[in-house]
Amino acid sequence: MSRRLRTVLCGTGFGRFHREGIRLLPRDLELVGVLARGGEFSRAYAAAEGVPLYTRVEDLPDDVDLACVAIGSAVSGGPGAEIAGALLGRGIHVLQEHPVHRDELAGLLRAARAAGVVYRLNPFYRHVPAVRRFLDGAQRMRELGPILSVDGTSAVQVLHPLLDVLAEALGGTAPWALGDPLPADPRVEAACASPQPYRVLQGALAGVPLTLRVQHQLDPSDGDNHALVWHRIAITGEGGTLTLADAHGPVLWQPRLHAPRDRHGRLRSTGPGTGHLAEPALTVVPGTEPPSWRGIFAETWPLTMARAIRETVDAVRAGADPLPRGQRDLSVTAVWHDLLDRLGRPEVIRPAAPDSWSLDRVLPPTEEVPR
Repeated sequence: MSRRLRTVLCGTGFGRFHREGIRLLPRDLELVGVLARGGEFSRAYAAAEGVPLYTRVEDLPDDVDLACVAIGSAVSGGPGAEIAGALLGRGIHVLQEHPVHRDELAGLLRAARAAGVVYRLNPFYRHVPAVRRFLDGAQRMRELGPILSVDGTSAVQVLHPLLDVLAEALGGTAPWALGDPLPADPRVEAACASPQPYRVLQGALAGVPLTLRVQHQLDPSDGDNHALVWHRIAITGEGGTLTLADAHGPVLWQPRLHAPRDRHGRLRSTGPGTGHLAEPALTVVPGTEPPSWRGIFAETWPLTMARAIRETVDAVRAGADPLPRGQRDLSVTAVWHDLLDRLGRPEVIRPAAPDSWSLDRVLPPTEEVPR
């Protein structure tokens, strides 16, 4: 199939980033419709894109090739999985936004194989440019020697893609195990001026010792906001630590410190065997410097989505079996479900909009930088 794939966009919330990704692939895709509930915004959005608005899968024309489903599934209280299943039943290839319940995901993969079409789950963040560079570094670290430990920090609402990035970085999930969250110490709780936002767990992923910190708080009316940190991952091998400081970068490299000793037992920084000490103690990996938040919305996310969609297009053109890739997604989803079960219900918070500080307010440029 070398012609442009006739594509339907399902959902007009996060689906708008799918649309921008489609726009970046004009030789591969043609937007031919929007599937939504039919509200005022969706009607106006479809009209602005110059395509029909559909409110039921059965109303779609027979010549649709691909659907991008950006509608929440059962885990977030939406019908996304049912819509994806109906699309697969009509022989339409599907790219579906995460997260999806483990049982729903398994059913969708079986339905895709039975229909002879491609189904892809999109954890999204693995396609962010800085994350891709981080994953390249993690793969090289595994080639150089064993990974000794992994530390991860995440907000609960983006916990699934954090685990997906970890699985990509470590080459899989098995063997894996998770412990229960460490219990709160009453003395610490009494000394805290505000509730502790993080729960801490230890475990193993792909056989690597793992420590996770999860901000286990959620505003039910504004689930996309109020994360203290989105993603932060540090992978340590014998030669150093590779850190993804945030989901959008930068990526940092910190070579491991080990200075030889002289015959008196004193550390040496010069002379034979100290060449590695000339390396910077910490380096920002070139090309991973993060853009502004406005730039992330306007450029990074559309480019990220285009990469995810392009992978799906390539799979469609190759007639790929959906199960091999789906097995990795199923394994990540199994870890995610276990983790959520251990964490329990998140603490409900309803904070006001934060006062986002600029760097100048934290470190005024007139102050001399200490050396």
